Amino acid sequence: MALLQMVTVGREAQPPRIMVYGSEGVGKSTFAANAPKTVFIQTEDGLSEIDCAKLPLATSFDEVVRQLTAIRDEEHEFGTLALDSLDWLERLIWDRVCQDYGVKCIEKADGGYGKGYTHALTYWRQVVSLLGEIRAKRKMAIVLLAHAKVERFEDPEHPAYDRYTPRLHKAACSLVCEWVDAVLFAAKRMRIDSATGRAAPVGADGGERVLRSNGSPACIAKNRFGLPSEFPLSWPAFMAGLSGNK
Repeated sequence: MALLQMVTVGREAQPPRIMVYGSEGVGKSTFAANAPKTVFIQTEDGLSEIDCAKLPLATSFDEVVRQLTAIRDEEHEFGTLALDSLDWLERLIWDRVCQDYGVKCIEKADGGYGKGYTHALTYWRQVVSLLGEIRAKRKMAIVLLAHAKVERFEDPEHPAYDRYTPRLHKAACSLVCEWVDAVLFAAKRMRIDSATGRAAPVGADGGERVLRSNGSPACIAKNRFGLPSEFPLSWPAFMAGLSGNK
């Protein structure tokens, strides 16, 4: 068959692969738990108060790989894989790099000069590859959770400013952000009191939780789905955004 005869046209229906990041306690894990038939891979111990299916806490990179491989190869009825969280997974990856080079700090791996972070990308690519295989073979949605940090951004066209980013090394963050279809920032809706200049949450129970899907000077975000720029932090609201773009 000629190569050009293999050209396809139109959209392909695929399970979503998304990263959701935000501050502690904003509701990231609850969001993932409300996806269809979710199973969690835990790299941090924070799911005890959530009614969900989860594998045992992974305390090494090899354990994470074993769990991902089991989800890919063993028979099950789960429909969504949630990895909670990426920044704790990164610590396990750094531990593995330190083990490889017999050092206690990734900054000293392979003689230093940032080489440890480069070697860590090999393990990140292994994780991303397994996630892709799970999505293709098991038709599972992928939800990657991470905490947020405030990072100084040196904008070449404007004065530098602070913005929220996932709490990952910049090389790992770039790799994951490129792979997923959406990077969503979870936050509480805030307002500024004109009299005091102080920020206060909008809504009951500590403030309305929202997801932001488009990047801005305040945060890193993106999406390939045509989602609303801001919508409630809930799985039904996310699916409604997907459906509204079809």
